[in-house]
Amino acid sequence: MNYYCSVFPDARIVHIERYPDESLDEHFMGMNGKVITGVFELAGQQFMCLDGGPVFTINEAVSFHVSCKDQAEIDYYWSSLSHVPEAEQCGWCKDKFGVSWQIIPENMHELISSPAAVQAMMHMKKIDIAGLAAV
Repeated sequence: MNYYCSVFPDARIVHIERYPDESLDEHFMGMNGKVITGVFELAGQQFMCLDGGPVFTINEAVSFHVSCKDQAEIDYYWSSLSHVPEAEQCGWCKDKFGVSWQIIPENMHELISSPAAVQAMMHMKKIDIAGLAAV
């Protein structure tokens, strides 16, 4: 939660729930005081995170999209969120927790309206607005 709130402007932590006293249940052993769930808000949208342990992992079935007004904003979010270089492709990246993000310009549909622009995009990792506009 702290990581995402540091990346996105106007983000905030709404609520944190901690594990109860470990003496209440054997499943809580060693977890006393650690975060079990948290609610945080990014761009007006609330998210809940849960300590699901090693059984529940993040995958590409869920991803998030950031619509950017210009190249500077794309560059900012890319440098803040992309931590897995081998996952970078066509504006997609993965953060340090394995969450997939698509960082694209607001006018992406216009920029890739020709087959040549789509081909150019397919060879990009981070989207280059000027590169797509030049095609």
